[in-house]
Amino acid sequence: MRAIDLSMVRVMIADDHPMMREGIANTLVAHGAFDIVARASDGRDAVALYDSTRPDVALIDLQMPDMDGLEAIREIRSRHPDARLIVLSTYSGDARIAAALKAGARTYMMKHVHGAELAATVREVHEGWHVLPPTMRQEIAAQYTGSPPSCRELDVLRLASVGKSNREIAALLSISEATVKAHMSTLLMKLGAADRAHAVALASKRGFIDL
Repeated sequence: MRAIDLSMVRVMIADDHPMMREGIANTLVAHGAFDIVARASDGRDAVALYDSTRPDVALIDLQMPDMDGLEAIREIRSRHPDARLIVLSTYSGDARIAAALKAGARTYMMKHVHGAELAATVREVHEGWHVLPPTMRQEIAAQYTGSPPSCRELDVLRLASVGKSNREIAALLSISEATVKAHMSTLLMKLGAADRAHAVALASKRGFIDL
């Protein structure tokens, strides 16, 4: 059993919704010895505040204006390789989780997590652990189907998601209609989708595209 460290943990919260920032701060303070040293409203603000306050742990949302959470995580880690960062998001999906971990996050949590679990995870990350909740591990394992869609395949799918025809997609991407059809066929196979509408829905759920 891990020893419990009761020392104060300095925390930064980055989220573009003021009420969410305050709610997270209040939750942490209510569940342990946490000092909220910075509150950032977007990714660029998060990078600047991390530089100036050097928190022990930073909680970062992915969907933020100006600079999104992934970019902020990469920038912070490039400046501070030892930064201990947690993604706290509304959206799940194996592609989002994998991208966040690859960018340098120590874990990925949902915003509806119970306060006690959030506090315990922040404490564990502060102590140097990489912590991925069982539900996140299960989601990655359950959704893994082999090779992920390529960047070009996702370009095709994004255009299809806004109602573009194969001819329009071909013109916009400067490729042939046959190539568009080939990409779509590969996408259906990789995602296990029945048709393009199903492919769009699955890709959105898994975090490959944002609708």
